[in-house]
Amino acid sequence: MKYIYIVDYWVPFPSSEYGGVVTVVAKNDVECHDLLQSWRDDCDSKYDSGIMDAVSKAVVLELANDEPSEIVSTFTT
Repeated sequence: MKYIYIVDYWVPFPSSEYGGVVTVVAKNDVECHDLLQSWRDDCDSKYDSGIMDAVSKAVVLELANDEPSEIVSTFTT
């Protein structure tokens, strides 16, 4: 079973001016975290501690089909 996570971008101002949203397909919170950590820019690695908190606050919806785990879309500033 897979889920779609709608995650608020965890990088604070001023590094991220207005935040954003990252949409992820993952089987659980840990996989979502790992996908986000591998996706993020290296210069934002100092904010990695905020990823799991953002995942735990994400809107999570169950998918009807077994989709591949991946970052689906991003919008960050």
